[in-house]
Amino acid sequence: MKLHGLQKMTLLDFPGHVACTVFLGGCDFRCPFCHNFELVDGTAPPVMEDTEFFEFLEKRRGLLDGVAVTGGEPCLHKELPAFLAKCHEMGFPTKLDSAGYHPEMLKELFDRGLVDYVAMDIKNSPDKYAETTGVDFVDMSPIRESIDLIRNSGVDYEFRTTVIEQFHTPQDIEECAKLVAGAKRYFLQAFTDRDTVPYEGFTAPSAEKLRSYAEIARKYIDFVEVRGVE
Repeated sequence: MKLHGLQKMTLLDFPGHVACTVFLGGCDFRCPFCHNFELVDGTAPPVMEDTEFFEFLEKRRGLLDGVAVTGGEPCLHKELPAFLAKCHEMGFPTKLDSAGYHPEMLKELFDRGLVDYVAMDIKNSPDKYAETTGVDFVDMSPIRESIDLIRNSGVDYEFRTTVIEQFHTPQDIEECAKLVAGAKRYFLQAFTDRDTVPYEGFTAPSAEKLRSYAEIARKYIDFVEVRGVE
């Protein structure tokens, strides 16, 4: 499997672990606010093969205690189960980021015990999913199936929404929270702009507004926190 990026150490991406983060290319969506759009549209070339990554991982024994896999959308890659299995064989727990459009892959990973933590993005209310993800149509059935799989997997997890002033209203946040009602954790993340974001003009809501959104979500989920504000 070709890797399109590697962050050699992070304390943030895999809760409770000192991890490295692997970036995989390709995605089902074209979110106009994506931080990693060069992975989505294919302009970022691969940086290494997985064999080279495992050589790196072998040298980091005792320094790292986890591997986070993100993208793009990792679940597009048929080689993902074998990659995560190899990480496990080497003694490294794994964390997966996904937008949840491939429940069949999630089910395989859960059934085989190949992932230890999952973070799934909830993009917006169902009526605005296509607009927010930059595509013509989004079938919500795979999204809902992935949510149910994650909630019932026995694997540690979180759901999260990157909140953007131009895309999200209080009603949208309520609909997002309804999608994942009863979840273990739900995070509202303040959008931050970067040079890699493909379109300009997006901003984060104020800290006050984000906190009010969190209160809305708490009607459906006990643990709701805001990330990215003081």
